[in-house]
Amino acid sequence: MRKYLYCEAGFIEKPNWLPHCWVNVECPTQEDFDFLQNTLKVPASFLHDIADTDERPRTDTEGNWLLTILRIPIQTPQDKVAYTTVPIGIITNNEIVVSVCYHSTEMIPDFIEHTRRKGINVPNKYELILRLIYSSAVWFLKYLKQINNEVSCAEKELEKSIRNEDLLRLMNLQKSLVYFNTSIRGNETMIGKLGNIFNEKDYQNSELTEDVLIELKQAHNMVNIYSDILTGTMDAFASIISNNVNTIMKRMTSLSIVLMVPTLIASFYGMNVDIHLEHIPHAFSLIALISVCLSVTALIIFRKIKWF
Repeated sequence: MRKYLYCEAGFIEKPNWLPHCWVNVECPTQEDFDFLQNTLKVPASFLHDIADTDERPRTDTEGNWLLTILRIPIQTPQDKVAYTTVPIGIITNNEIVVSVCYHSTEMIPDFIEHTRRKGINVPNKYELILRLIYSSAVWFLKYLKQINNEVSCAEKELEKSIRNEDLLRLMNLQKSLVYFNTSIRGNETMIGKLGNIFNEKDYQNSELTEDVLIELKQAHNMVNIYSDILTGTMDAFASIISNNVNTIMKRMTSLSIVLMVPTLIASFYGMNVDIHLEHIPHAFSLIALISVCLSVTALIIFRKIKWF
């Protein structure tokens, strides 16, 4: 699906393509590919690069075309890893600006609506890329808050009962933080590269560039903080699980020793030898009572040393 967006105090959707308008393509169809390659003459190699889900933030050129790949966050509730990042490519030349993402995102519609609401004017392609990076940092922070809330919920569940599902949930959230950390650092590196590419005076906007860097650094710091907290939480619950296993093993050992006493006595009297109790009335009851007393004594001793 593609949209033609022209900046008029915010991006306004147009029915047809106009020079210098922004063509936003999400989840492209074959019709979209035909339009990009046949009408706009976008290099096919750029489209193939963007399709790679593992593509890192970078720039590439082909003729007068420039490809800028960024990583943006998305939420995928149906997957095990609920938060991840995907590549978005911004393809530009003198009068064409195209963004291509093979996944549906919340960030792009929110960015377009934000420009309309605030009446933001985006005068050139460099500023569009900067504002997209800025928007990605905002959404990184938003998803990080959601991840932190999910970690808190998982901790509360684990305090009640340690289940494998909750531990796997924390592990998947930790994976999301790793993806976020790598993508934010890659986008931050792109700021310097883009500054060298768009070094003409007409493209310079030091205030916006500084704001983008501040937002990215804040997102990077938040990722590190949450990652450290989650790592500490996982280590703490691993220690708790290990301690619980040790406690259970001590109890099982104590129980086996308590049950071993009557078994040992029964083994002695089960031997084919003279036990000198044949003529004593109620000999079986006496032996059973002695066994019970010895087991209770062993149990009391283990309770005192807190083994049971």
